[in-house]
Amino acid sequence: MVHVLGKKLPDNHLARFALTQFYGVGPKTAHRLCARFQIHDKCKVKDLTPFQITSLASFLSSPATAPPIPRYPLAPPKFLSPAPTVPLSELQAKFRESQEALVKEKAALAEQGTPAKEWNDPLKSLRIESELRNQIRENIAHQRMIGSYVGRRHAMHLPVRGQNTQTNAKTAKKLNRLDRF
Repeated sequence: MVHVLGKKLPDNHLARFALTQFYGVGPKTAHRLCARFQIHDKCKVKDLTPFQITSLASFLSSPATAPPIPRYPLAPPKFLSPAPTVPLSELQAKFRESQEALVKEKAALAEQGTPAKEWNDPLKSLRIESELRNQIRENIAHQRMIGSYVGRRHAMHLPVRGQNTQTNAKTAKKLNRLDRF
């Protein structure tokens, strides 16, 4: 058993599916997390390296403060791979030149006052567990405070999202007894 942020991740589950045990992490987010930490789709929790476990735990504890992942340029559509006889040092020199050109281009844009196009990391704003629950509770309290239709439905413990109330309102009243303030 691997423990990450107080959750037990079963050894025989795939890592991608084990991550969905965190409140707020679904299949798509779990897949993105696995891609970020180079965890293979078929990798089980017991096969994770200690480095992957610690980096995953540190990222999930505070995603907003995590260092950005490096962005590598993609090849253009008409890219032809070099011949296998080209030495690696020559390829690395070309890559360094292209990186330096990109840095100069960004600097020139900054001098002109044009902001460089930044990549928005979708995992940067990830909220899980108690932080997400608090946000949901605050949103419901806000809806009730402003007196919106949704807020009134929450207050009466009725279905909120347009479900059929003719047959299931009694069930919703039974299930939604949790006070949503």
